[in-house]
Amino acid sequence: MTKKILLTASVLIFVITATAIAQNAYVVAYVNTIELINAVPEKTRATEKLTTLSNNYKEELQLMQNEYNKKYSDFITYQNSLAENIKLRRMQELTDLENKINEFMKLAQKDIEEQEKILLEPIKERIKEAVRIVGIEQNFTVIYDLADPAIIFVTPNAVDANPFVKAKLGIK
Repeated sequence: MTKKILLTASVLIFVITATAIAQNAYVVAYVNTIELINAVPEKTRATEKLTTLSNNYKEELQLMQNEYNKKYSDFITYQNSLAENIKLRRMQELTDLENKINEFMKLAQKDIEEQEKILLEPIKERIKEAVRIVGIEQNFTVIYDLADPAIIFVTPNAVDANPFVKAKLGIK
């Protein structure tokens, strides 16, 4: 009987010790990738390039709209004195210009989105790699991204890994 009690006590102590060790082995951390991306100097340069590209498209769009407005104004002014064939041709020109403007806006939006992806993807990959390295170096079990809308709660005991990642990226 004493052996059973001693064996049970030993097993219980082992389980309690193993549980305590296991609880300490799991370290939860979090980062905020939006904050990290905004802290990277390359983000400013990427934003400047995207702003320049966007402004170039806006200028070109303004020229196209000015051309359309002039032709529309001329059409309205002279429509009563124009022959029917000329009136139809000018109406078709206006329709063609509208279509070109709409197509240009779609193309511009697509190009800006593609350029944004091209410029930001290397930054995101660099941050992802830094987070991975920090996770390994700091022995974190998991690192959550607070920028992910699926993360609703992070325990107050979680470690903020942003300073470690910023250090790894060389950001102050």
